[in-house]
Amino acid sequence: MKFLDQAKVYIRSGDGGAGSVSFRREKFIEFGGPDGGDGGRGGDVWIEVVDGLNTLIDYRYQQHFRAKTGMHGMGRNRTGAKGADVTLKVPAGTQIYEEDNETLICDLTEVGERFLIAKGGNGGFGNQHFKTSTNQAPRRANPGLPGDERTIWLRLKLIADAGLVGQPNAGKSTFLAAVTAAKPKIADYPFTTLHPGLGVARIDAREFVIADIPGLIEGAHEGVGIGDRFLGHVERTRVLLHLVSAQEEHPGKVYKTVRGELEAYGHGLADKPEIVALSQVDTLDVDERKKKAAALKRAAGRTPILLSAVSGEGVEEALRALIAVVEEARRGDAPVKDERWVK
Repeated sequence: MKFLDQAKVYIRSGDGGAGSVSFRREKFIEFGGPDGGDGGRGGDVWIEVVDGLNTLIDYRYQQHFRAKTGMHGMGRNRTGAKGADVTLKVPAGTQIYEEDNETLICDLTEVGERFLIAKGGNGGFGNQHFKTSTNQAPRRANPGLPGDERTIWLRLKLIADAGLVGQPNAGKSTFLAAVTAAKPKIADYPFTTLHPGLGVARIDAREFVIADIPGLIEGAHEGVGIGDRFLGHVERTRVLLHLVSAQEEHPGKVYKTVRGELEAYGHGLADKPEIVALSQVDTLDVDERKKKAAALKRAAGRTPILLSAVSGEGVEEALRALIAVVEEARRGDAPVKDERWVK
């Protein structure tokens, strides 16, 4: 399935049905009076998080969603039926933005959450509402109110506890494949990873989700390489595992390059807890390990984990460091929601 993490859609809730102009006319009933029913309310547009989705690819092929108009009122005080609702089904982690793609409307993070994005118009009053002592046979009724229409952006940010960052060929996909059941593409050329990947890691009978994104190179925030468009998928993470390849000639410089891209991107990524690891250490001898680990320590300001996803060295140490931060962050409070939310 093709991965799509952003889509623009047009939505419109249903118009309300018109009220009815009707009079009671029955045999042997001399003064029937008005009995026009009200129009039905237009259908609503909802957004719902469902299980089993991890992309917005469905919205590449359909971008217009319209709820049904409410039925018109009828005689004998019969109210029109409500228009059918429309529900947009999205994966967990989807954010809804206004047409400017900057104003956040809602953030859907849990399966089962529903958000009312466009409310249907109310139905019009039938003529029974307009009778008075001086106008006992009103011949007027209200039309239904129009529904809301708007263009919105759906933007998916994967739900993960830990995120992997680093330059291309830093060993991120190899690490993900080693500690989870995910099967990312692994090859010895830059930008093997073209789309974010997820996997569930397990350590000491505890589980957490790891997200792998395409590598970052200098100038990514300006669109160089694949750019920084996939960094949104690690915005929700509680901790970053920054991998620097031991095959780099200057690991300290590489570390600072990636940190510079995180800071240029913003959105709080540079402020997240970070665990630094020197990856692919199985390719070095003892002296080279010490030399490059020391260079990375000077640049990062902390002792890096010596890691090899191939040999397994340092893998458990990295997982335990990640889960320690994740479990502490999980104790945070849930966001406050208003009446438009249903859970």
